[in-house]
Parts: sequence; C-alpha cells; structure tokens
Amino acid sequence: MLLTDDGRLQHRLTDPRWGHWRRYRVQVEGIPQPEALVRLAEGVVIQGRRTLPARARAIADPGLPERDPPIRHRLSVPTAWLELELREGRNRQVRRMTAAVGLPTLRLVRVGIDPMDGGVPLTLDGLAPGQWRVLTAGECRRLSRGRP
Repeated sequence: MLLTDDGRLQHRLTDPRWGHWRRYRVQVEGIPQPEALVRLAEGVVIQGRRTLPARARAIADPGLPERDPPIRHRLSVPTAWLELELREGRNRQVRRMTAAVGLPTLRLVRVGIDPMDGGVPLTLDGLAPGQWRVLTAGECRRLSRGRP
C-alpha cells in the first residue's frame, strides 16, 4: 500500500516495536463464529509462536472491485468478510491466522495504516484500483515521529 525509498521510514512502518496498526479486509471461506473472532483478537499460534493481539470483526461486503482473475467460487460454501488490524507483519500472517481458526483466506486487501500518534490513518479511501497519490509532508512527518 505504501511505496518508499526511505529505509528508515520503511523500518518504522514494518517493525512491530513502532506499533503501527495495519488494517486489512479479508474475504474468508465460511461464516465466522464469535469464538473465531475472539481467538483472532487474542492472538493465535502460527509457526510455533503466538501472534500479538489483533482487532477482528465481521463486516458487510466492503464493495471492493471484482478481482481479476476471480477467486474460486463454490456454490455450497458461503463466504464472509472480516476486518483485521495487526501491529506485526509476519510472513503470510493474515492467511495463517484465519486458517488457524478454520476460515481460509480467499481475498486479502490492505486498506490502511495508522500512525503511532493516533492521528488520521492513511487509507485507500477515494483511490480507484491502480491509482496512487503522494503523501503530504505532514503525513511523512507523522509517520516518522516517535520512538519504539
């Protein structure tokens, strides 16, 4: 979602010590039960390590554009959408977390990142697929502030 050639900023955005929340919209196979959402929020064990606590909730279809190529479609298996927010970014973490609670990921879109200072998050709102924008100087300063 965010392209940069600033190594220091990239480190601050991806290292969990900096505490940036990353927000994802996740289409899963199956219907999430409350227990699965609680497990995701408390953290699940993947690759032998427990994930940090997350924020997890079921959401209505977010109205994202159709995926090309389309995801697999099975008439007998329902799908649902979740919003997950994580403070860490392990390899394929969202996919592994949803699989651990019995909800395989079909589609995954990162839609936002929150700065450490609790300010306005950076989101994809208002951007069409393939569209991009340059961060403002103020957004760059906010993302670069703080200490782990």
